[in-house]
Amino acid sequence: MNLVDSKFIGVISARLEKFKKVKNNLYNFRCPICGDSKKNKSKTRGYLYNVKADINFRCHNCGASMTFSNFLKQLDPVIHKQYVFERFKNNSTGRGTVVEEPTFKFETPKFKTKISLPLCSEVQRGREYLERRRLDPKKFYWAEDFTGFVNSIKPTFGSHVPKEPRIIIPLYHNKNLIGVQGRSVNPSPVKYITTIFHDDAPKIYGLDNIRRDAPVFVTEGPFDSTFLLNSIAMCGADGDVGKWGVSTPVWVYDNEPRSKEITSRISSTIDRGDKVVIWPSNIHEKDINDMVLAGHDVQSIVELNTYEGLEANLKFTTWKRI
Repeated sequence: MNLVDSKFIGVISARLEKFKKVKNNLYNFRCPICGDSKKNKSKTRGYLYNVKADINFRCHNCGASMTFSNFLKQLDPVIHKQYVFERFKNNSTGRGTVVEEPTFKFETPKFKTKISLPLCSEVQRGREYLERRRLDPKKFYWAEDFTGFVNSIKPTFGSHVPKEPRIIIPLYHNKNLIGVQGRSVNPSPVKYITTIFHDDAPKIYGLDNIRRDAPVFVTEGPFDSTFLLNSIAMCGADGDVGKWGVSTPVWVYDNEPRSKEITSRISSTIDRGDKVVIWPSNIHEKDINDMVLAGHDVQSIVELNTYEGLEANLKFTTWKRI
């Protein structure tokens, strides 16, 4: 670890909940991206760790993974600019020299386009799990050894991570496989693990299957998105979908008015002028999949309960009191 990285870890440590130094070049804290566990406030699954001469961030709850620089950018853009400046100012040390912000050149990443795994429709356990949820088993894959499968594409997990089966949710962009999300089928403290094979790739499910000239429903999870027309799903925290050509998003959050995380995200969505679905009082299920299982016409419900601006704020205030 270089001195600049060490300095800025110290700068942000007070802002990271339950931050602690585990050992040299390894730090642990509650993930500021997903908020870590809602039920257990002692859970700390965010890590900063050393990779050769650099520092990376990874959360073992939401699966977020990025360089320390990108982590700083999400946490505080102002501190990130200071970090970039200090990291590269030794390029020129002459008195009065103007130091330019660095320009990075990356080689075009080489992506896989196919998954060498059986479809869930071909594996009894995967097929039965998905069909119970009224999900199409032909849209997802089955990995008997999830970590082994991921490591075969991009070395990600150490040998200490146990072998376990997971349903594989593929993430494509421009017909390239840019990541996967693994859904546990065994009891697990981490239901979903998202791995992106390139740092700049979108953490979004369904991008290749939408019309960008029409409203796009944005759900919290891939499974929920399959029940709506022209929809995508965020595989992690909310992101800038406009960066990927989605100009008219309609945000569809879970029906959890007691969740501080969800109410905060809805409030932010309304404040920035986007459209959002506010669930009516006769809907008691938590997410879209449960609503489908309960017999609701989810497509009609989201279309009839999409709001923006002042009307969204009024509906949101009522919904929070349910």
